[in-house]
Amino acid sequence: MSQDASQPTVSTTPFEWIGGEAKVRELVDRFYDLMDLEPVYKELREAHGNTLEDARQKLFWFLCGWLGGPDYYQERFGHPRLRMRHMPFSIGIKERDQWVACMDQAMGETGVPEDLRERLNQSFMGTADWMRNR
Repeated sequence: MSQDASQPTVSTTPFEWIGGEAKVRELVDRFYDLMDLEPVYKELREAHGNTLEDARQKLFWFLCGWLGGPDYYQERFGHPRLRMRHMPFSIGIKERDQWVACMDQAMGETGVPEDLRERLNQSFMGTADWMRNR
């Protein structure tokens, strides 16, 4: 019986399932490009300041490790402490929803397998909701 290519094997990490570093980079780049281009993500974009380059790189490093690949973020900065690191930013329901919607759109546009996309959306929503500070 052959395995469906869209389904991971038991030992496959989400990092491997998504397609490794190149695919994570593509996803992160599309996420920030959409944030910059789409008016529906206006508040989310405004929260990021003048440039997205630092955030773009840090999200790439973070997602690589979070998805089960190389732990670039922790090697550079230690434990992510996401909530603490995001406290200076005003994050409410609108920003949470825009972040998750932007990431979902980026996953769709970069061809993240649907089963993985659904699982990641659940995780992203839980984390984004936990990050709210207003």
